[in-house]
Amino acid sequence: MINPFSKTFSTSELETFQFLSQISFFEKLKNAEMARFLSAIHYRKYVKDEVIFFRGDPSHAFYVAKTGLVNLTLDIKDDFEVIKEVRKMEAFGENALLENTKRIYTAVVHSDQAELLVIPHFAIHEIFDNNPKIKAKMMTSLAEFYNENNHRLFKSYKSSFGFFNLGEMFDTTSR
Repeated sequence: MINPFSKTFSTSELETFQFLSQISFFEKLKNAEMARFLSAIHYRKYVKDEVIFFRGDPSHAFYVAKTGLVNLTLDIKDDFEVIKEVRKMEAFGENALLENTKRIYTAVVHSDQAELLVIPHFAIHEIFDNNPKIKAKMMTSLAEFYNENNHRLFKSYKSSFGFFNLGEMFDTTSR
């Protein structure tokens, strides 16, 4: 039986929920939970070679690629090494889900243009403060994301043993 008092959503809101539900950080959320983010989402278009943020910047926003390609890079001496190419329906800037963090990589638009959903850090944490279940679900997704990254890092290290010092990953004094 349909509850006549339950919140109904517009077609565009439902399309946004459908899109977000395919993003790992939002896939555990119900529509009513994703609705908390609607007023915080900004749609922004970027052009080729535009820097979205630099390594070391404060983590002021979380991003989801709606169209285009974004390269996540590390600057090594005078060069930039691409560590990941973000495609449609992928998120980046995930450390904005955490308090008081800085970017660990630079994000640069690689395609002619990219349309991104941008969710400011302060809005995320306001939602988290008022909705502990949403925070718990998204923190679980973040932990899963970091766990998968660790597995890929260890696999990469194992296949290229000796080319970098894995012990630096666990050195808490060098931050």
